[in-house]
Amino acid sequence: MEESDNNRNYLGLFIRRLLSLRDDKAPEDETVASIKAGVEFRGARLWILIFAIFIASLGLNTNSAAVIIGAMLISPLMGPIMGMGLGVGINDFELLKRSFRSFAVATIFSVLTATLYFAITPIDEAQSELLARTSPTIYDVLIALFGGLAGIVALSSTGQRGGNVIPGVAIATAIMPPLCTTGFGIATGNWLYSAGAFYLYLINSIFISLATFIGVNIFHFKKKVFVDKQREKRVKHIIITIAVLTMLPSALLTYMLVREDMFVNKANNFIADVVSSDHTQVISKDVDYRKKEIRLVTIGDEIPDQELSRMQSRLADFGLEGTKLSVVQGTKNLTAGQLKTMLDGTNARQADKNAQLLANEKLRADQLAQELAAYRQTEQTAEAVGREMAALFPEAARVSISRTVSFAVADSLKADSVTLVCLSLKRKADEATRQKMLKWLEARLQTQDLELVTEMQKTKQ
Repeated sequence: MEESDNNRNYLGLFIRRLLSLRDDKAPEDETVASIKAGVEFRGARLWILIFAIFIASLGLNTNSAAVIIGAMLISPLMGPIMGMGLGVGINDFELLKRSFRSFAVATIFSVLTATLYFAITPIDEAQSELLARTSPTIYDVLIALFGGLAGIVALSSTGQRGGNVIPGVAIATAIMPPLCTTGFGIATGNWLYSAGAFYLYLINSIFISLATFIGVNIFHFKKKVFVDKQREKRVKHIIITIAVLTMLPSALLTYMLVREDMFVNKANNFIADVVSSDHTQVISKDVDYRKKEIRLVTIGDEIPDQELSRMQSRLADFGLEGTKLSVVQGTKNLTAGQLKTMLDGTNARQADKNAQLLANEKLRADQLAQELAAYRQTEQTAEAVGREMAALFPEAARVSISRTVSFAVADSLKADSVTLVCLSLKRKADEATRQKMLKWLEARLQTQDLELVTEMQKTKQ
């Protein structure tokens, strides 16, 4: 029993040593000085921020993740954000005020710079990298919190201070892109984009500051003496309240996002298992969670109304009760404009592409229908001509009629469209009879570009 207790004590001691931060802790005054040095925003630091915002805006505009990451590495925005957390953590409210002032200056200049760029750029389409910064979730809260903790631990450790932790935190928490997206929303008049992106920026900033505050307390930084204890307590309560109020709407957004993702996954499973087949292909789909509707565009064999009703009834099998299924079929007589209207809610460029694809499909179908009709017409004509020739020309045994193209041997660019008639004869016909046949066929088929080919009927061996 005593040996077992000793083993547990040894294991506990080993884990505490393994996770201890004290052995690598840098001198406290150095950590505080390092954070304070990044707080001020003026001169070169402010110009670096402006140029970084231009670079990030270009990256969002061209949908280049590499350019955006490069801009985040350049940006000095982390300084005042961590400064606010440090100021609260050590009761240095003068540092808190300086950090907040620099934070406000950096935010204003960043938004103005991004707005200026997106106001003059000829490319005003919202790319995927930009759209990703318009809907904050609880995951953004967690990323900012853990990123901020990693940052303060790195700054407080002698072995990690000069490493790549702080740049990594800047990339992971993505502070700059939401500011650029805010500028995009202002420049294009899309206030929902601006509101969502700026809220994401505030989430990142607040929770990085909160993480710095937690880290300062974990490392037991010396706090400045605060004469008015009530004021100290009141300020800390305000900060905690702000953090909670910031997190709650994000949690609600995350819940809605998870519900929407589940709905989309169920819809995709339904489309793959029930709608798509070897004869019917889905070329476009729009799953609307808010309206509980699935809109599809298909090509291939037309789906009968009875089958569409069966598909609608099977939605419940996939957990899609109350969902409406709308199918636009490629065989229906829809213009590109009508198709685009029915695809309301999908990406405009994708809708145009799908509409063009459907138009091409309809064109090919019409061409095939015309060719089939012409073939059937020729077949019926040949049958009628055969019956009439049997009465007029007893020499004729079989007749075939086709429309073909005749090329000049010396010049392949010279081509003529001709009607070719092949006659199999029971017995040899003289030239006068052949000319009579030719004249009759030209009159009967109402064409002057007719070529008559005659051959003797082959006898079966």
